[in-house]
Amino acid sequence: MASEKAPITIKKYANRRLYNTGSSAYVTLEDLGRMVKEGDDFVVIDAKSGEDITRSVLTQIIFEQEAKDGQSLLPISFLRQLIRFYGDSMQMLVPSFLDMSLSRFAGEQAKMREQMGSAFGGPVNPMLGAIEEQTRKNIAMFTQAVSVFNPFMTGLPGAEGGAAQDPAAPPKPASQSKAATDLDLLKQEIADMQRKLEGLAKSS
Repeated sequence: MASEKAPITIKKYANRRLYNTGSSAYVTLEDLGRMVKEGDDFVVIDAKSGEDITRSVLTQIIFEQEAKDGQSLLPISFLRQLIRFYGDSMQMLVPSFLDMSLSRFAGEQAKMREQMGSAFGGPVNPMLGAIEEQTRKNIAMFTQAVSVFNPFMTGLPGAEGGAAQDPAAPPKPASQSKAATDLDLLKQEIADMQRKLEGLAKSS
């Protein structure tokens, strides 16, 4: 069996120039963004220290895209919520949830594109229904993942087999209540995004 193709090495020099060792040419952040879209895997290495700085360079690409008119993907409310998770007890789970959600969305994009083509042809928008269904699945999976780390959270909405908390039971510790609140906020952010999509559909 043939081994997987090794990622291309991009070297970043002190003058901020990026060098593609695969094509033996200097490239820009825009070029790297194009490579990502084309499915080319690469790692970015600091030419002086040898440190892997791929994450920071990919973040720079996102910043540049967000700064372009009409290119923004990240709502302000989402960015605020994301900042709140830094240093929070739920921080370790957020990357997995976001990765899972985007991976599933990317996997369904062919179906979504097809639905978008006929989304505004009738009174019912199938695209929104698909997004809503995917959101429910993601929330359920995320809640289930959280319950593995904290079994006291299995009573949260969306958790399989979860039971409502007994009113006579003693109040949950503050850390558990905070985690539940964070999850509720994450659900609210996704619901807000869905409402915005629905508003766009109605206004088109």
